[in-house]
Amino acid sequence: MTAGPAVEDGLGASSLVELAVRRLRSEILSGALVPGERLVEEQLTRRFGTSRAPLREALRLLGQQGLVEHLPRRGVRVTELSARDIDELFSLRDALERFAVDRALRAGTRPSTAALRAATEQMERAAQAGDAAEQAAGHRAFHLALVGLADHRQLLRTYEPVLTQLQLYMATNLRREAVAASPQEGADRHRRLCDAVDSGDLDAVLTELGHHGARTYLAPELDG
Repeated sequence: MTAGPAVEDGLGASSLVELAVRRLRSEILSGALVPGERLVEEQLTRRFGTSRAPLREALRLLGQQGLVEHLPRRGVRVTELSARDIDELFSLRDALERFAVDRALRAGTRPSTAALRAATEQMERAAQAGDAAEQAAGHRAFHLALVGLADHRQLLRTYEPVLTQLQLYMATNLRREAVAASPQEGADRHRRLCDAVDSGDLDAVLTELGHHGARTYLAPELDG
């Protein structure tokens, strides 16, 4: 009996899809699968012990999340952006975040930072556990919460697709930062930004955003 049927006998189709999504997402965000790497269905079904149907659905969902891309007549690969696309998307992310905090703090209000704190704590726990996928999830939650401070629905709808396209490169920056500095540094700089928001000082928040280091460790991609 092959590994695939043995696994599928005990799990429903949705569970198999979820398992494949989690495993592939973890491998992509941890760097085990790199941007541009081709994903061969036959190899993945053997490695995961499942059939093609749940794997294809998993790849479809990961495509919606911006982590893989389906190329006509060339199969599926881990998403790879050009240096220009990466730079433009980070620049757009920066502009949208600055607009969000300006809108949230300009009137002198003090928005709740509970969601920012929770996301930072998620990043800290994941860093301690060495869980790259969970750290990336906390990272995404933090930046969504930051823009959410503006209470501006159209802004959030504009921002989310940008964040989706950048998540692989955001995770890469965090992972390299953990090696070059410390596993805790990524969470620490997000905590500093959260503290600045908590202070209600718009200039302090904008300064912290300017020093946030979102692209510090992406020289290989940005120089390409």
